[in-house]
Amino acid sequence: MEVKIITGDSEILTQRICRDLDILVKGTLTGAMLDKLSDSELTLKVDGLTIFARVSPEQKERIVRVLRKAGHTVGYMGDGINDAPVLKAADVGISVNNAVDVAKETADIILLTKDLLVLKDGVVEGRKTFQNTLKYIKMGFSSNFGNMFSMMGASVILPFLPMLPSQILFNNFLYDLSQTTLPSDKTDIESTKLPLRWNMREFSKYIIVFGIISSLFDFLTFYLLYGVFHMDEQHFQTGWFIESIATQILVVFLIRTKRVPFFKSIPSRYVVGSVLGVLAFSWLVPYTPIGPLLSFVVLTPLSLMFILGIVIAYLIVAEITKYFFYRRFPNAP
Repeated sequence: MEVKIITGDSEILTQRICRDLDILVKGTLTGAMLDKLSDSELTLKVDGLTIFARVSPEQKERIVRVLRKAGHTVGYMGDGINDAPVLKAADVGISVNNAVDVAKETADIILLTKDLLVLKDGVVEGRKTFQNTLKYIKMGFSSNFGNMFSMMGASVILPFLPMLPSQILFNNFLYDLSQTTLPSDKTDIESTKLPLRWNMREFSKYIIVFGIISSLFDFLTFYLLYGVFHMDEQHFQTGWFIESIATQILVVFLIRTKRVPFFKSIPSRYVVGSVLGVLAFSWLVPYTPIGPLLSFVVLTPLSLMFILGIVIAYLIVAEITKYFFYRRFPNAP
């Protein structure tokens, strides 16, 4: 975040105030100098300027629009009638409690205390919220992308449905239930230092790579359950259900950070509790009265051990893939 001062006061007074406040002044531009610059010329200079002095309300609005055109997200603070158009032109208009009514009505945020650190805290919390939202989106899209191919492939090679509609809905319910605590998750410090932007191209790469890995391990599970253990319809559906729910919700510990999970990035206790709680419940469902209602059956200890091995192998491969993915695409979300 960088502070720029746009004011109608003189540049000398403004520079003195900046010195008193320990604000580093990279450059100064006056309104008269501004009139001699085109928008393209101003765009080239704007990053090297801190003070815009002796400017009119129209020039203030022009500066904000040029900053936005240069790729910056702009928050403008003002409290006067002349600030209203600029507040509207900025990405976020900020005013104060004792500002004129038109400024407060135009602003997006009104500060009730004389403390600019409120804005800093708000930006940090916003970046944390965006990060936690991305975690859910990355999990949901990558797992659904992989499950789509898994379901299509299984429907071709199997003589029965790989999972009943009621089982799929129950799987989705448990998956969403385990993710309800994500808003409380911790975020890595480096993820809040810089502004985050939605990059669909990089995001698509993430979905494809991890979706394919998820699908490959699903097919490995199909081979184990049908080709090795020769399971019938109900046993197969139960086996894929517990493998699918385990891989879908445990992968949150990997996806939530670019670091090594648990060793260098610890999730919140609420996330750990919800994920492990839902996982334990989903694996115990076949032993409860709910199991027969959803056509689940009890699996042998040996088949459960093999499924557990597949889940562990999936998490290891996903973590290794994540490491090389972020080395290849460091700007990916």
